[in-house]
Amino acid sequence: MAKLVYLSCGSNVGDRSANLRVAIERLKEVGTLRAASGFYETEPVELRAQPWFLNCVAALETRLSAGDLLEQALAIEQEMGRIRLRDKGPRSIDIDILLYGNEVIEERGLKVPHPSMQERRFVLEPLVEIAPDVIHPTLKKTARELLAQLPAGQVVRRLESGIGSGATIKNIVTGQ
Repeated sequence: MAKLVYLSCGSNVGDRSANLRVAIERLKEVGTLRAASGFYETEPVELRAQPWFLNCVAALETRLSAGDLLEQALAIEQEMGRIRLRDKGPRSIDIDILLYGNEVIEERGLKVPHPSMQERRFVLEPLVEIAPDVIHPTLKKTARELLAQLPAGQVVRRLESGIGSGATIKNIVTGQ
């Protein structure tokens, strides 16, 4: 059975916009793209001494298991030239699974929902753009509520429309 999943993509090396566009196109090989947010320029959060990021969130319908989806995301990163020299360091592309349906998964190397998503404005703002009412399965709050709870800080600026139109999942699925 297909699952609706949300993935965060980020890049701060090379042509960031092109990197996000290629990643989204490549994700279409493992599922059906249902929505993609605009692109957001964001300041680095944990390792601050590096270039700013461009981030987006994509909604993908896939029949892959969460583990297989992670393998495919890591393969896309590697094929796009990601080199892991330093944890949280500069990268041509980073693809994280935020939500996998409403499942909670804790396996070696894979935790879903993403353990830090509720703390990251660079994840929540683009997620709210395309799926404001998606519910975090353990916190039982919508993406919109999680964003509203964040303290001030974490500069996030919407730059461009990205791949999708910014339409919500409800609009795409129901045509409303």
